[in-house]
Amino acid sequence: MDFAFSEEQQMLRDSARSYLSEKYGLDDIAKLARSDDGWRPESFAEIAELGWTGLSIPEEHGGAGMGFTDEIVVFEELGRALYPGPYFSTISLALPALTGNGDLLAAVAGGEKSATLAWAEPPGAASITDTSDIKTKAEKTNGTWSLTGEKHLVPDLAIADVVIVTARSPEGVGLWAVDPGTAQTKSHSTMDATRRYGTLTLSGTAAEPLVEPGPADKILGTIRTRALAAAAVEAVGVAQRALELAIDHVKERKQFDKPIGSYQAVSHQVANSYVETELARSLAYWAAWCVDENDEQAAAAVPAAKAAAGEAAVAACERAIQVHGGIGFTWEHPLHLFYKRAQWLESFEGFASTQRSEVARSLLG
Repeated sequence: MDFAFSEEQQMLRDSARSYLSEKYGLDDIAKLARSDDGWRPESFAEIAELGWTGLSIPEEHGGAGMGFTDEIVVFEELGRALYPGPYFSTISLALPALTGNGDLLAAVAGGEKSATLAWAEPPGAASITDTSDIKTKAEKTNGTWSLTGEKHLVPDLAIADVVIVTARSPEGVGLWAVDPGTAQTKSHSTMDATRRYGTLTLSGTAAEPLVEPGPADKILGTIRTRALAAAAVEAVGVAQRALELAIDHVKERKQFDKPIGSYQAVSHQVANSYVETELARSLAYWAAWCVDENDEQAAAAVPAAKAAAGEAAVAACERAIQVHGGIGFTWEHPLHLFYKRAQWLESFEGFASTQRSEVARSLLG
């Protein structure tokens, strides 16, 4: 079996790296992280023009009709560039819930709308598939749906055009689309300023049904699997960039007239990051393939990849900061931004111990 990327996928990677290098240099990311908006609003239309938002959307809805293994090429490059925008929330979290709504699919493919998923509630539901504790209510009056409840830790809430909300109706848990402009939203200052959380408060807010109760559990399972695989690939991109920054520094920085990379205490740190990043990359690619092929191994491959990649990204950033010495710990150096994204990715849907418990359950029944 050939696991190499196709020529088209390599071209997609080259295109993505070229665009992101031009638009999102290290200084640009630092400025955006400190800004009020936290991103360039015009960027979503730009990446849509490049075809990234419609890679797995059917051609009849304006997409390319490709697959998840094509999207991971973009996810990895976005992680490497630390892209601050709603691509992760739109493509990995919201997109599977939009499959029955052609208008929204076309709007996402064309870059006209971004989206996110609101699932977590205080103090109830935490995981995407944890539907038993959902308290947000969905009520239908004269053919119109409305939602009442509160969702917290909503990724990219302040910049998303549509919010997909999990809510409970008399028939069970379903998914509804809400215009965040019709609800009360509050942004939060969190560790990663390049990917911000928010709280969504719904008080009889008008909503459009997307997934009726019943199929919602299956869709939420699909969302979680895709999101974990995407997070693993993005974490590989973060780890790769931290590794590159470390390598560049240890080759240039000299101590006693020698590059500090010539000393084992330094070179071993960088070598360990390289090994862990490559192992995580292999796992992440395997997980993405399993998701794309709907392979039964996805139940073990996806959490295994998420655990390994999350830890590898955090460790790569920590080692890069260490080998940079004093400058690595400063606010002016960009490494702290990558470190914060790595920690966001590691904690998403549970830390490595949670993911490895899933692997054990999958393998041991």
